[in-house]
Amino acid sequence: MADDTNGASKKPSTGQKKELSMEIRLLLAFGLMGIVLFVTQYLMPKQAAKPVVEQSAQTAQQAPAQKQAEPPAVAPKPATPTKPGAQKPEAVAAVSSQKEELHVIDTENYRITFSNQGASIHSWILKKYKDNQGKPVELVSSTAAPKVGWPFSYIFPGQKPSTNLNGALFAVKQPDPATLEFEYSDGTTTARKTFHFDPKTYKSLFRSEVTGGGKGISHQLAWRGGFGDRSVHNAPDLQKSVHYDAAKAKLVEEGSGSASKGPVTVSGSFHFAGIEDTFFAAVVLPEPGSTMEMTTWQDHIVPVAGAEEKPHVGISLGGKDINEALLFVGPKDTSILRSTDPKLETMIDWGWFWFIAKPLFLALHWANDNLTNNWGWAIVFATVIINLLMLPMRFSQLRSSQKMAKLQPELQAIQARYKDISMKDPRKQKQNEETMALYQKHGINPVGGCVPLLLQMPFFIAFFKVLSVAIELRGAQWLWVTDLSQPETIPIRILPVTMLITQVGMQRMTPAVGADPQQQKLMMYMMPIMMTFMFYGASSGLVLYWLTGNVVGIAQQYFFNKAAAKPAPPQVIIPKKK
Repeated sequence: MADDTNGASKKPSTGQKKELSMEIRLLLAFGLMGIVLFVTQYLMPKQAAKPVVEQSAQTAQQAPAQKQAEPPAVAPKPATPTKPGAQKPEAVAAVSSQKEELHVIDTENYRITFSNQGASIHSWILKKYKDNQGKPVELVSSTAAPKVGWPFSYIFPGQKPSTNLNGALFAVKQPDPATLEFEYSDGTTTARKTFHFDPKTYKSLFRSEVTGGGKGISHQLAWRGGFGDRSVHNAPDLQKSVHYDAAKAKLVEEGSGSASKGPVTVSGSFHFAGIEDTFFAAVVLPEPGSTMEMTTWQDHIVPVAGAEEKPHVGISLGGKDINEALLFVGPKDTSILRSTDPKLETMIDWGWFWFIAKPLFLALHWANDNLTNNWGWAIVFATVIINLLMLPMRFSQLRSSQKMAKLQPELQAIQARYKDISMKDPRKQKQNEETMALYQKHGINPVGGCVPLLLQMPFFIAFFKVLSVAIELRGAQWLWVTDLSQPETIPIRILPVTMLITQVGMQRMTPAVGADPQQQKLMMYMMPIMMTFMFYGASSGLVLYWLTGNVVGIAQQYFFNKAAAKPAPPQVIIPKKK
């Protein structure tokens, strides 16, 4: 059952291998392309290395007073909770229900189904967000519950009550449509849970209290077996436990691997703590200055019916006999997080280039809200602006290319002198020295052609992060694209193919800096193919960004070539007067 734990704190395991993040893969890809661009300007081209079962919610009639022989003790309201340490009577009347019941809280943002068995949550549906199957996102895993319990099940790290509270049938009261009060007592053990929801936001208040023999029993409330949208690719690896250490002003995230050798418990003054995936989070925000415990679990769960078991992260929170806090369960939308608590925005991972990604997202948001009313066209708009800002760099690259073209006869002469010399021959170094001396004489930077590509790398990675973590772009449509944060769903993806065509076209328009036909062929076809291979499985918004940059680059190169083709005006020599 979910309440079996020794409560021991263990250090995270470091033995598991981690896959390279997408940011590192992108850096490696750009580094490889930069090496190819650099090496081909000096040497003969070499062969490049190959490279839920959804839980149905049914509304039950609320009439607990008629179903009980004795009225339950009055549950405290969330607004006026009893302070920890208050004295409890040693003997209380038995309070329970006769059968399992489902109770529903339905607001404009979510639909939550509670069970009075264990006072747990069997479904938490976010109405305004869809999964990959087009259904409203279900945050609760029904396939995990039989093994690790439903969300808000009890866990007792230390003293355990005399009865299994996760199997107990609680009596339920609903004083208003946004409040549920659960209570159970067998005369010795008493447990109460209260939930009060804000019908307009994703916030709620909860309170949980357990006593045994008149003494408080410390406990935690769990959300195990994974969390969030399970329809996305590799969902278990995207789910993490999270807490913000107020003392260190630091966000701490842990995957299921941190608990591979057993549950890991930390305690302290947390600004918030809970569980998350890329786009959604369920966190509690305790009173400032208070302390709490958080345990991270690894649960081997079947993600969906018929699939193989995979390790999923889980959490349990609390550590006192009375646990109460503000609860946020909803999307990691910047404006929603900020309005709930500004610190919650730290859960959005903008990556290494956050100083570019976050302003870029704000610029896209502004363009979408004020100009385009469409995230796809906002990406096009932002890309055009970025390329216009890089226009001076492109002019510099053009001048460098023109100088390189004029030096081709001298470069060919140097290559001819060392044509039959092996690459391992020390005399080959002399060729490189003569080539570099020629470049220096004419003020040419041989790697100048790589600079625009290197400058685009931070923007490329920033766009990738924005499309990966900004829930505002999740499900955003543009023309035939149904979701800019995902690859196209059609059999042949139009954006990557069009990107390949424009990349080849731009290479053909760019003046060749070398006379070697093999080198020109490498640059003209190999690089676009490498880029297309890398982009084919990327999000549509990312491909749209690069494609738009190619189109703008073609337009710029066209005017550059036209200007370069114009002959210099003839100089008029005025004879001196005698």
